[in-house]
Amino acid sequence: MDIICQAKSGMGKTAVFVLATLHQLNPVAGEVHVVVLCHTRELAFQIQKEYERFSKYLPDIKSRVFYGGVNVKTDLEALKAEVPHIVVGTPGRIMDLATSRKVLDLSHVKHFVLDECDRMLAEISMRRDVQTIFKATPHEKQVMMFSATLDKEIRPVCRKFCQDAMEIFVDDDTKLTLHGLQQYYIKLDESEKNKKLNDLLDVLDFNQVVIFVSKVKRAVELSKLLEDCNFPSICIHSNLKQDERIARFKSFKDFNKRILVSTDLFGRGIDIERVNIVINYDFPDQSDQYLHRVGRAGRFGTKGLAISFISRPEDEEEMKKVQERFAVQVPEMPDTIDTNVYM
Repeated sequence: MDIICQAKSGMGKTAVFVLATLHQLNPVAGEVHVVVLCHTRELAFQIQKEYERFSKYLPDIKSRVFYGGVNVKTDLEALKAEVPHIVVGTPGRIMDLATSRKVLDLSHVKHFVLDECDRMLAEISMRRDVQTIFKATPHEKQVMMFSATLDKEIRPVCRKFCQDAMEIFVDDDTKLTLHGLQQYYIKLDESEKNKKLNDLLDVLDFNQVVIFVSKVKRAVELSKLLEDCNFPSICIHSNLKQDERIARFKSFKDFNKRILVSTDLFGRGIDIERVNIVINYDFPDQSDQYLHRVGRAGRFGTKGLAISFISRPEDEEEMKKVQERFAVQVPEMPDTIDTNVYM
């Protein structure tokens, strides 16, 4: 049965499709049976690690991740040596291997999964790549689509990939908010942001914190500033070489650094269990993105804290939309916060 599923951030959507596909898999040497597509390389890397983790006692099942930014020769050699039963990756590289170079045979695929499906199908170029890969798979297969946000405009697009799908939607947006997450805003001028951020990092107790900014240049500059102020920061953005991006992602996930500065590259899907504070240094342009960003804290019903800097009239407007859509009151941040509320 095909599935289109919406569930709020941090509730275990990845585990659902990883366990469901592993449970149904009868591996045949040389045949790809599962294809999982997602929109960022880091998310692909993370999903494949989950397949490795859950298939620890299933030695016959092999999985591999493929994404751009890595020399394609590495992928070609890997496929020549061993064909994985489970392929995880980003659309561009999977399409290149499957349809352009024809070294990845998808004619035996039984399960086709799209994670963060709304993001992948809303972007026309990415949707085109997904369609090309989809056509390279058999007509008879299970299609599964997942996201925390599935607005009514994107749902008909999702249905075009499915046959009589079981649909699980959260039509009441107020149910998408994370109840263990405390949310506040701070109104300030652009010029006051750096000092305020330093003050917050000084006074708040945190395991790990993710700070979101709007542009790559701002991410680099802010991370350097934090390092200069003796805060153990790491910066991840799309201009880094792929090996470096994954190395930094792993370093943060392994708790080597406690502060991550990032663009919206990390706004969706990325699961780092120790993150309990998210700071919107630059407020997002859309309420969807706000929900995905703050969902990096308070995973799986745990406590967390989200703080948003409001410095422009546009930020105020967007914050109003967030509060109306999700029926949540985001108050101004008090002078002191009880640590028990978010730790």
